[in-house]
Amino acid sequence: MDVAGYTQVIDVFAFLFGVVGSILIIYGGIRAAIKVMLREIWKKEISYNLIRREFTSKIVFGLEFFIAADVLTTLIAPSQEELILLGVVVVIRTVLGYFLARETEQFPLE
Repeated sequence: MDVAGYTQVIDVFAFLFGVVGSILIIYGGIRAAIKVMLREIWKKEISYNLIRREFTSKIVFGLEFFIAADVLTTLIAPSQEELILLGVVVVIRTVLGYFLARETEQFPLE
């Protein structure tokens, strides 16, 4: 396989990782919305903190897939500008993921 073939494979996997990250976050949001409705409309005994914890875990997991997609995309033709941009994006997403996960641990499960 030549360089163009590898580039296409990396592009496909980067796209798929981005899609998986999006699906995880959308899935988590839909699940959280349904649980809020169950709690509010049908008066189910579901803790808001449990809903937050589950939704936040999906967001953090989705962010990890976005980071992987960014890393793969940058592998194709890494200019200095793209590497700096990747570094900034990875740091922002990692810090965001860290603080979301840390905040989630502080939610009591009631």
